[in-house]
Amino acid sequence: MTAPLRRWLTPVVAVVAALTVLVGPTPATAAPSTPTPSGHSEDDDDPLITEAIDAANRAYLQAKAKLDKSRKRQLQLALEVKAAQSEFDALSPQVAQMAAQSYRTGRMGAMAMLLDSSTPDSFVRRAAALDELNLMNAQKLAAINAAKNRAEQAKIALDIEVREQEKQKNAMAREKAETEKALQLVGGIGFTGGLVSATSPVARVGPGRTADGDWKPESCSENDPTTSGCITPRTLHAYKEVKRAGFNRFVGCYRPGGPWEHPKGRACDWSLQNSGFSPWRTKDQRMYGNNVAAFLIRNADRLGIYYVIWNRQIWFPATGWKSYSGPSNHTDHVHMSLL
Repeated sequence: MTAPLRRWLTPVVAVVAALTVLVGPTPATAAPSTPTPSGHSEDDDDPLITEAIDAANRAYLQAKAKLDKSRKRQLQLALEVKAAQSEFDALSPQVAQMAAQSYRTGRMGAMAMLLDSSTPDSFVRRAAALDELNLMNAQKLAAINAAKNRAEQAKIALDIEVREQEKQKNAMAREKAETEKALQLVGGIGFTGGLVSATSPVARVGPGRTADGDWKPESCSENDPTTSGCITPRTLHAYKEVKRAGFNRFVGCYRPGGPWEHPKGRACDWSLQNSGFSPWRTKDQRMYGNNVAAFLIRNADRLGIYYVIWNRQIWFPATGWKSYSGPSNHTDHVHMSLL
């Protein structure tokens, strides 16, 4: 290559590089052979800070799942207490009836009943009737005692669940404080208001959710529809749910570089543009980002959302929205990370 040609190409290459940084990645269809990078710059984040946030946030989610389970159990136990108490109240008059009958006949009532028989056949019939009466009384007493025991056991279990609820509420408060402390180290300070819309569509529950409300670890095993890389089944489910909710502008998920969620297939960046990434400049673009974020926050428990970053703000289940001043200010896309 001649020197004049090199001098001509040098500024052209510089301009192309600058435009690439400004506009962001091109859609996956433009280069199907290589993964399309996302718009999220997070490679410079302090790993110790990120691990601290991750640990505290996961502990918060576990406590929240246990709290939700405890509350559901309390409702069930309260119904059992009410049903058992109603049954006991209905059977209680029979105890008084049997006591009154015993008082009237006296302790020798049964023996007198048998001796007051003029013939052997009469004796046998009276003995059979006495056995049946005793059996009925025994069954009634057993039913009453069983109802009483059920009521008492349900009340004990309910008291235990109330204590469990307080325990998990304290755990959530503790982990919330730990998450906020870790966030302060990356500039996440100050409450910024919320982006949660009650009119957002309700997403279907993602795969890997346990009975306790926790989320099982998943590998990067599904083809990423936005690049030639891979994503987890839960990320693919969330991607489809966001699309199903009507958010169809450009999105990039898998990215080979960086230590965090993108190369693990656990993150997507929802651009405000139909192609590539650039900061919002119109009310429509900003509202699109707001609506994507609101949808993700409203359905965080159903999708397994780890955190959301949008427009200089970061959202964790443990803390809600906080200001954010990381490597990227996220004015060009909504970042979604999953557990």
